[in-house]
Amino acid sequence: MLRVAGIGVGDLGRLELSLLSDIDGVEVVAGADPSHDARAAFAHELSVPTYEDYEELLAEEDVDAACIVTPHTLHYEQAKACLERDVHVHLEKPMVTDIDHAHDLIDRAEARNLVLAVGYQRHFDPRFREIQRLVDAGRIGDVHMAACHLEQVWIRWTKDQWRGNPALSGGGQLYDSGSHLLDALLWSTRSTPVSVAATVDNRGHDVDVNSALAATLEREDGDRITASIGVSGAGQSTPAPGEMLTLLGTEGTISFDGETIEVTEGGTTYTATPNDPGFDAVTRRKLENFVDAIRGDVDLDIPAEDALKVTALTEAAYDAAETGQTVDVQALLDRS
Repeated sequence: MLRVAGIGVGDLGRLELSLLSDIDGVEVVAGADPSHDARAAFAHELSVPTYEDYEELLAEEDVDAACIVTPHTLHYEQAKACLERDVHVHLEKPMVTDIDHAHDLIDRAEARNLVLAVGYQRHFDPRFREIQRLVDAGRIGDVHMAACHLEQVWIRWTKDQWRGNPALSGGGQLYDSGSHLLDALLWSTRSTPVSVAATVDNRGHDVDVNSALAATLEREDGDRITASIGVSGAGQSTPAPGEMLTLLGTEGTISFDGETIEVTEGGTTYTATPNDPGFDAVTRRKLENFVDAIRGDVDLDIPAEDALKVTALTEAAYDAAETGQTVDVQALLDRS
């Protein structure tokens, strides 16, 4: 039996722990959260002990794995505490908000042979998997340019919550919903960020609202992609973000408007869109993959190494916006 604890049992934390409890051979044994209301709701739903402090939970409970769903800047210390106790970790995105912390967690997990997963559920969304498959199959030739954006009614609802507090969020929409866009771009093209220039507008708030990135990416075969990335937290879509991703290749184009994938190859345009399985379904798939990876049955599809790329690109973008300089992202990834 795999014994799982939750660190952070707000709405998403409770959903993920409920889904974990439905997996054969998994037992959710405890949860921790500083919020009394969150602890009460969690105890009511799963009838297990709750703690105000996660360190007390780790000291008192026999735990094999932890699901961490907390404000972004808390991830590092919480994940490190779990790994030091030989506890496998599933972290919600973003992994961390400091590139050195990202490297450190990966090193700790590797040294102890522990699974460290980061919850980018789009790796299990059949629409994004189809985009990656089309790229891998060479259907549009060599990808050389990408354009993508994400917009959402975000700052209106978050400015007075922890996401609007940089001490807890580490940044604004670029580190929040925008993190999914960065991951989807890098993952679907199997690319690594090389450099980035950026401009950021806080629109009078304490965290970034609008961000525009011009990035160079490098694919596994050495080919480079020129990427234009836009993220807005003052958009019109709610609750889910509106988004677009277009990949230009030497022999065609793939465009995704958030609903439909349109492919142009050989002078012919067609749609190739799997059904949207819904948030709960892809969340269940990523948690099942986490559990199966711990058991050694499968490879982990949401490895921390992918999240490291997102953290490096995000941190470099903030640096680029502040300095007005193009920043070498590869140097952050290569840092030991």
